[in-house]
Formats: sequence, structure tokens, C-alpha cells
Amino acid sequence: MNTVLHCAAATLQYGAAPHAPAALCGVNLHIARGERVAIVGANGCGKSSLLRLLHGLLQPTQGTVMRAPGLRQAMVFQRPYVLRMSVQNNIALALWLRGQRWSAARQQALAALERVELLTHAQRPAQQLSAGQQQRVALARAWASAPQLWLLDEPTSSLDPHAKRAVEALVQSFAHQDPDATLVFASHNLGQVKRLASRVLYLENGRLLADAPVAEFFQDALLRQRAPQAYAFVKGERV
Repeated sequence: MNTVLHCAAATLQYGAAPHAPAALCGVNLHIARGERVAIVGANGCGKSSLLRLLHGLLQPTQGTVMRAPGLRQAMVFQRPYVLRMSVQNNIALALWLRGQRWSAARQQALAALERVELLTHAQRPAQQLSAGQQQRVALARAWASAPQLWLLDEPTSSLDPHAKRAVEALVQSFAHQDPDATLVFASHNLGQVKRLASRVLYLENGRLLADAPVAEFFQDALLRQRAPQAYAFVKGERV
């Protein structure tokens, strides 16, 4: 399989002080095209920092992060950011900034909204939508750009149960629609990890302590032997 992302001893340190805490420490990681990769770990372990590093929003303090040439990527955050404009224009603007003509971008935005069942809300101010609807707008905005790499940071954690199911179903459908697309997402929901991922990364204090196929990660005896910290997390002893 073709390499999409490669981290070599990637370290991320916030602040210029010599002993400032590191958000990520020496992460070595290889992600191939078409993989479905979940990142798990306790609050503050470095999940969001790793996603931002993979996306290029942050640069490593040490080590390297390499992406496939010409990789089209999109990131969806835990709390979606929507602009003070219509739902349609929130998506169209992102496409226009990528070089599309404004009229074509607005048409494509409508198609994206239909895909996430929000077409009837196209002319509403985006900031008036519910949290779940705003997250669906964020997913539509990402989908409209036809990404080869999806990066999702806890996309359902702040939503009510109905909205969680709707957003997760959309993520599943996008992944099934393009089997070659790569999905990397952070989640606290281990049930969601089992449903969406083929591979699990476990972070603790910025260090990658486990990297296993999803079936092996949730096999108690094997995980306890290979990665006791990850086993403790799965069993609820580290939160």
C-alpha cells in the first residue's frame, strides 16, 4: 500500500523554555492509503496535537512528518467553526479558496448539503444551527473537497446521542464511498473505535505506547502482555 503519512521521531514541544513539557515525544508512525486509524488515550495525552501535526497545522520541534505529494486532506474539529454567513456559503467559501469559481462552489455546496441531509437549511445562518447540525456542515465542507485523508478530532464527543449516531453514520458512509481514502480520528468512545477503525494507536503523555489492529487491541490477554498501559486504559483505570 502507498504511504500517506510518515512520522520519524516526531516531537512537539510547546514553549521555548528548555524544559517546557512536550505534547508529543519521539512518535514513529506509518499510515498507508485506505487505513482506518483511531487514536485513543486519556485527556491531555496528545491526541489533538498529533492530529494537528499530521495535518500540518503544527510543525514538529524535532523529527519529521512527511505526507504523500499532492495529498488532499481535510480536518474536522471537535467543535466545528462556522462563519457568520449562510450554511451554503460556509461550504462554498472553502471551495472558492481552493480555486473554484464562486458559482460552481455554491452549486457544489448544495450537493454537499444534500449529502448530509441539510439542503433545506442552506440559506440559514450557520451559527443558528444545533451543534450536531454544525458538525454535519463541517463534514459536508470536508467532503466537498474530495479529501484523500480525513482527520477527525473527537467529532462526536460534544453531541447528544441522536447527533452522535448521525455524524458517525456519515463518517462510515464517507469511508465506504471511497475505500482508498484514509481516515485518522481521535475518540474517547471505544465502541465507536471498534465500529470505525481497523487499527488503534494508544498515546500516553505524548508517547505512542501501542499500535495494533483493532481486533488485537481489544483482545485482553494480548493487550495486557504487549501494552499494559493501554490495557489499563481500556479497562477504565486511566481516564
